[in-house]
Amino acid sequence: MTHNITLIPGDGIGPEVTQAVVRILEATGVRFEWEKFAVGADAYEKYGEYIPKGLVESIERTRVALKGPVTTPVGGGFASINVALRKKFDLYANFRPIRNLPHIPTRYPDVDLIIIRENTEGLYSGLEHEVVPGVVESLKIMTEKACTRIARFAFEYARKNQRKKIHAIHKANIMKLSDGLFLSCARDVAKQYPEITYGEHIVDNTCMQLVLNPYQYDMLVMENLYGDILSDLCAAFVGGLGFVPSANLGDECAIFEAVHGSAPDIAGKNLANPTALLRSALLMVRHLGEHAASTQIRNALERVYRHREKLTRDIGGQAGTSQFADAIIEEM
Repeated sequence: MTHNITLIPGDGIGPEVTQAVVRILEATGVRFEWEKFAVGADAYEKYGEYIPKGLVESIERTRVALKGPVTTPVGGGFASINVALRKKFDLYANFRPIRNLPHIPTRYPDVDLIIIRENTEGLYSGLEHEVVPGVVESLKIMTEKACTRIARFAFEYARKNQRKKIHAIHKANIMKLSDGLFLSCARDVAKQYPEITYGEHIVDNTCMQLVLNPYQYDMLVMENLYGDILSDLCAAFVGGLGFVPSANLGDECAIFEAVHGSAPDIAGKNLANPTALLRSALLMVRHLGEHAASTQIRNALERVYRHREKLTRDIGGQAGTSQFADAIIEEM
């Protein structure tokens, strides 16, 4: 069987890490056909649009995409490509597992957390306008439909994967209507899964609790903006954003991506670490049903991380991006 995948290399270090990951995936023997597209500033230069029509049609056809990092301008310029794609394909669940790799020194060994983030609405959606000069308004829209389905996604995952506890993260003490709706929906769903312990924590307290003791949590489910913040915080437990995978999942399509930046300062220098995109690709391979290939790569990745000289320079090794990929392929 051949898997048709939409490939979005991104910009900055994106093309380098994407090329490394594609080589590793193809070394499994699983057959892939890649439909490659630019987005953002590169796409605008070529096609006059930030998300080309051909890319949209490709994802509608393949239903699976692998995406490298894309630069998002701060305080101006075009809107986030990530947000636009999530909205376009109704990728309502952001799935972020947080697990340590061998020999990456951190304050917290053996972390095993899963962040489930609602991906399509809330304050993060960027619904803003200027009321009058000097006054802007940003809208936080929450719906029963979206709150219920993200809660159901979390509980279904927990049931299928023997996770035992879910906390809903909120600020309903202040945002009583919007976050209150989120909690009401989560409570209704939780009643249908009596074998899973359900709890609720206020988001600011959750940040403190995570730093004090991340082991008290198993799965966390939350609205969009809180998920954006807490998933980055939790990435620090395992070394940073360069080590964590991410999946954006909907009922029809899925996009797997690295969530770190595009690091233009080291682009083209064969220095970038492809681990985050590779771990995202492992989620993609499992999503495709290729469990043996996913396990093969994961085991090879963990073996390589036990040999510091085979790692990239950001974590004390001597390897470049391509040499790191070579080492994983050799272990496979």
